[in-house]
Amino acid sequence: MSEPRVIVALDFDSGEAAAGLADRLKPGSCRLKVGKELFTRAGPTLVEALQARGFDVFLDLKFHDIPNTVAAACRAAARLGVWMLNVHASGGRRMLEQAAEAVRGAASPPLLVGVTVLTSLDDGDLRELGYAETAPELVRRLSALAQACGLDGVVCSAREAALLRAERGEGFRLVTPGIRPAGSAGDDQRRIMTPRQAVAAGADYLVIGRPITRAEDPQVALESVAREIAHRGS
Repeated sequence: MSEPRVIVALDFDSGEAAAGLADRLKPGSCRLKVGKELFTRAGPTLVEALQARGFDVFLDLKFHDIPNTVAAACRAAARLGVWMLNVHASGGRRMLEQAAEAVRGAASPPLLVGVTVLTSLDDGDLRELGYAETAPELVRRLSALAQACGLDGVVCSAREAALLRAERGEGFRLVTPGIRPAGSAGDDQRRIMTPRQAVAAGADYLVIGRPITRAEDPQVALESVAREIAHRGS
């Protein structure tokens, strides 16, 4: 892939801080992720400002509601011009199908991906929530459902990427958070991998936050990750 594979997570509490970080990055070298806190504080105006700077934006709001409400939210996100957005795959078939239909109807359809199992959850957490399946088993089932409903891919741990790549095929996008360059802290992520490991496992896009956003020079940190990916086979 010649397109940027790193999605930098803008986990900031203000639009000003997020825009300041964006100004230290080159648009052609990454995409940017806007999540719940930042979007709640700064709203669509920030997304438009980041896009005006030349960045593709992944709107990470994880929509999960009744089908009509999620479809309407997806249409609104598509009109905003985002590159990618997501919904919870656990929202069920009707919700996923209506979300996919809403996105397909846009003038410039964004990629739509389904969130499978959050990387902060492990098998013990899932048991407490009433799931009999392990994390990989649940991810596998929800990914099959997402593909059957017309989604472009899923958000998953890189630890499940190899299995999903084999089962879902090359065209199904795998977006992997929980990516930490060697030596970085795991923070609140549990099912993590390095960039080299994730790409080798079949991940298409790597979501990386603090190792880049808190670096002394974020662009240098980003370029270091890009070199690690490029030399994965060496």
